[in-house]
Amino acid sequence: MQWTKQNEQAVYENRWFSVNLADVELPDGRHLDHFLIRLRPVAVATIVNEANEVLLLWRHRFITDSWGWELAAGVVEDGEDIADAAARELEEETGWRPGPLHHLMSVEPSNGLTDARHHIYWADEGEYVGHPVDDFESDRREWVPLKLVPDMVARGEVPAANMAAALLLLHHLRLGQDVWPSPSRGPAG
Repeated sequence: MQWTKQNEQAVYENRWFSVNLADVELPDGRHLDHFLIRLRPVAVATIVNEANEVLLLWRHRFITDSWGWELAAGVVEDGEDIADAAARELEEETGWRPGPLHHLMSVEPSNGLTDARHHIYWADEGEYVGHPVDDFESDRREWVPLKLVPDMVARGEVPAANMAAALLLLHHLRLGQDVWPSPSRGPAG
């Protein structure tokens, strides 16, 4: 079943995103108004060191009023290469300049509402170049053992789905272990 967009108009826009209203035709011929958010691409990056520790940021998100572990991320500027943007964001937010970046995955975090695409990269080496320029982005930056990732995700300590998916994939790639925590350690329901 395919929905068909008949037209779309901007309701609000700025340099980061636009909120649009689309006239969508359903397969049975009915129409509905559907709001959507158009976003710039997002570049995400981290480093996994020789000890299989991943560089993470502990930050508060005021929208959901929640704390959690994340990877450095930000929008790709006009004309900027996505991998270059990922390296830039990592350095600005952590103070670490990554070595050669490897593309890990690209995901659409909420494709029923937005066209956002998050492009996630990682490096297996990096160089500390100084205190992060954007230190206001996080409360702290830490090297966290990858072996802890599945339990952290299960406890809800990595609330962003794209970050959880990336960390679980890195866990699998680097440690090659089952990524599922024991049932007794899941989030409280």
